[in-house]
Amino acid sequence: MATTGINAPGRAAISERTLRNDLWWLQPLLVVLGLTAFVAYGVWRVFWGAGTGPEDQTYYAAPYISIFFSPCIVTTCVPGSDDFAFVGGWWAITPALLTAWAPLAFRLTCYYYRKAYFRSYWLSPPACAVPEPRARYTGERRFPLILNNSHRWFFYLGFLFAMILTYDLVLAFRDPQGNWGHAGLGTLLLLVNVVAIWFYTLTCHSCRNIIAGRLNHFSKHPIRYRMWTLVSRGNPHHPKWAWISLATIVIADYYVYLVAAGYVSDPRFF
Repeated sequence: MATTGINAPGRAAISERTLRNDLWWLQPLLVVLGLTAFVAYGVWRVFWGAGTGPEDQTYYAAPYISIFFSPCIVTTCVPGSDDFAFVGGWWAITPALLTAWAPLAFRLTCYYYRKAYFRSYWLSPPACAVPEPRARYTGERRFPLILNNSHRWFFYLGFLFAMILTYDLVLAFRDPQGNWGHAGLGTLLLLVNVVAIWFYTLTCHSCRNIIAGRLNHFSKHPIRYRMWTLVSRGNPHHPKWAWISLATIVIADYYVYLVAAGYVSDPRFF
């Protein structure tokens, strides 16, 4: 017999699951819809481009490269997108599988995303004052959830990929012929996406802890203290940037697809 939780002895005998009469279920539902839509797009995008024909390689439209395919590390990547290529051409599957897992792991283990998908997909719990439909709770002590404790290490990978996307942004200030000093609509979309990803990355809880989490005397480390203060100010906005960056990834990436597939022409501003 349970001695704690909603079945604890002495608890009021309430037949209803919850006494909340507001739309508490709306936020979990919106999270499910939002994350499912992103995952569906990501799966479609990652496996689109696995072919070897030019019509299949819709991840590069000079000078823009798909967010999901960057960096393209296979030597058979489309010329111009292979700055980081070192894996032999024997890799016949979509090259995005070799790299897309790293930023995905960073987000999957993110403290905010863990709260989001725990409450929405697993209803654990779905909302405050609403009990979850399980009698047991094991936390994150078993596989695969124990991998969430590796978030700090995935943060380093996420930081690296943010730098690579920044490099892609710099290259986007060229025209299709490679001449510098030009910009188009794709450049603007990649710029917005990079800014959103950096805000998401730098407001991360792990970033805050890595900067100054183990310092005993802030007065002895004024620079790190200042950096910690700035990250701490942004940390409450981390969930907002988590969603904004998801949206900018899809928008910028889909634009690259449209240009690479020949559906639209990239307007050049200068």
